[in-house]
Amino acid sequence: QVQLVESGGGLVQAGGSLRLSCAASESIFSFKNMGWYRQAPGKQRELVAVITSGGSTNYADSVKGRFTISRDNAKNTVYLQTNSLKPEDTAVYYCRAVFRATMTTYWGQGTQVTVSS
Repeated sequence: QVQLVESGGGLVQAGGSLRLSCAASESIFSFKNMGWYRQAPGKQRELVAVITSGGSTNYADSVKGRFTISRDNAKNTVYLQTNSLKPEDTAVYYCRAVFRATMTTYWGQGTQVTVSS
């Protein structure tokens, strides 16, 4: 069973930064892609950023230039560096990964990010 464990969320003032981590129980290269999604209260879950096994990245327009997705292959970990945070970035952030062998999608448990104005 693939496991994804997020960490790094918290409370930060507007303009601040947080680095979110997603540690996978399998090699990163076992996944077709890995990404971060977020869900704010009363809203649908939305894509924030994704990185493919080849290293290509894609971002939601709302976070371009402020957030950066990266990975550490040796640690089987994907990161989301969030800078210049805004109150509207407040949400539960989830790690998502598509396991290549079965094309099964896995989700982490989520980590809360709260940005105060």
